[in-house]
Amino acid sequence: MARMHARRKGKSGSTRPIWRKTPEWIPYSSEEIEKLVVEKAEEGLGSAQIGLFLKDAYAIPSVKKICGKSIVNIMKANGLGAKMPEDFLNLVRRASNLRKHLESGNKKDKHSRRGLQLLESKIRRLVKYYRKTGIFEPTFKYEPSKATLYLR
Repeated sequence: MARMHARRKGKSGSTRPIWRKTPEWIPYSSEEIEKLVVEKAEEGLGSAQIGLFLKDAYAIPSVKKICGKSIVNIMKANGLGAKMPEDFLNLVRRASNLRKHLESGNKKDKHSRRGLQLLESKIRRLVKYYRKTGIFEPTFKYEPSKATLYLR
């Protein structure tokens, strides 16, 4: 598959094996995994960081396959979910950092300005998707001037 903002092909990804049942080499039950997810969410980690931690430290390949719920759903069930999706917040954080870079004396950095344009177009497409799926209200609009308010 081609990249969105580059003139090159991407690396092909590997496919996960199909599981019929939980592998024997995973010593944790779904309740124990849910407790680990809640612990890490209370420490302030995001869902992607929790997934990486469980994979690296506990050798849990897929929380969703074992528990039947994703990490985000487990966090929401325990009242620990974020108000906005993590991927949206990560893109907004990157855009605000780029905007600060351009405003702090780097006005002629054309490459960064182009990168900011591409990043904000990704954000707008993501907002459009989240409005369509009902995660954001239909009147929500991304405004770069209010980007720091989203990050709080």
